[in-house]
Amino acid sequence: MDEIFYLNSVWTMIAAILVIFMIGGFILLEAGSTRMKNAGHITGKTIFTVGLTFLVFWAVGYGFIFGGNANFFVGMTDFFYSGTESGESGLSDTVFFVFQSAFAAIAVCIALGGFAERAKFPVYVVFTILFSAVIYPVVAHWIWGGGWLAGHEKQDFAGSTVVHLTGAMAALAATILLKPRIGKFNKDGSSNNIAGHNQVYTSLAVLILWVGWFGFNAGSTTSVDGAFFGFVALNTNLAAAMGAVAALAISWVVLGKSDIVTTLNGALAGLVAITASCAFVEPWAAVIIGLVAGLLVFFSVKFFDKMKIDDPIFALSVHGAAGIWGTLSTGFFATPELAEQVTGQAGLFYGGGFSQLGVQALGVVTSGLYAFVASFVILFVMKKVMNGLRVSEEEEVMGLDMSEHGSYGYPEEFMSSEKQTKLTS
Repeated sequence: MDEIFYLNSVWTMIAAILVIFMIGGFILLEAGSTRMKNAGHITGKTIFTVGLTFLVFWAVGYGFIFGGNANFFVGMTDFFYSGTESGESGLSDTVFFVFQSAFAAIAVCIALGGFAERAKFPVYVVFTILFSAVIYPVVAHWIWGGGWLAGHEKQDFAGSTVVHLTGAMAALAATILLKPRIGKFNKDGSSNNIAGHNQVYTSLAVLILWVGWFGFNAGSTTSVDGAFFGFVALNTNLAAAMGAVAALAISWVVLGKSDIVTTLNGALAGLVAITASCAFVEPWAAVIIGLVAGLLVFFSVKFFDKMKIDDPIFALSVHGAAGIWGTLSTGFFATPELAEQVTGQAGLFYGGGFSQLGVQALGVVTSGLYAFVASFVILFVMKKVMNGLRVSEEEEVMGLDMSEHGSYGYPEEFMSSEKQTKLTS
């Protein structure tokens, strides 16, 4: 094993740690975007479900994605991964395993955002296992594991489709079956803003996710060769920056004020969109991709609100709509030189015609449809078998901290309020 092998392994391990640290960003994002009475529940279930995902990925997920003897859906070897080194690839096999397990965990975090503030805790447990075993690995195998979309040379460098769209489609199925939170929509169809309890949390979450995304995108090079990871990081940073600026601008124009939540969503949308194309496009195109993502996320939130779909952490807009745009963007902006270096063909604006754009669209439709239908069927069966997915109205009003776990995420705040109530009654 030469020096490059060890350098590639060290770089990819650092990237894996950055991606796993992004889970902290998701904890703060979801907790800050929801109400105080559910904060402890959200933080605890995230740690638990991520741990569960890692175990499922070790047992079957990795094998389904990258195993040999594959059928149309999954690979059929390498279950209960042993951790042995083959020495055949350009980096440590075990490091690559850890890196890929982090992506599976992020997809779960996105999917479970659609359950926020109203799902029973056992529902999280069962769905995490099934999503990690039979939904995420199928899409990942199709695109990253040598499946049929890989055969068509679909361009998805770090997972706008594999991770973000897959998670968002699962979240969509959950929001439809769980129905909106109490008080979200009025009888006349108008909606109420159920504000998150801590905007500092959500802002810090975006910063953590932004930093972690360098592991997500640049780390997906899994190599130090030519320092190509620096180019990928540059595109990632530019798209995130432009997404934030564009989202702020459109909110200012439409609402008359610069909306902080929209700005935060714009940064994340830019990151999600550039995830597929970060290795295929020039920096100026990364700015355009971020610009479109920032505008798109604003109008997407309005659209889902109008459709009476309650999406507490904006997973459908940030990860779904921006994930679709990011996947399609390579079909427009991929350069011949970069496509030849990675995979696929040049985009429409570089003389490649509609060929790559067609492949990208095919990947979006098939992967998104599979993730949604499979998630909907699983959740529908769970709803029948588990006597419903949602907590009772009384438990929802009380908050999931107390009803599901018997303790408060903010004990001093709630216990002091209860004490004051007793003293004045």
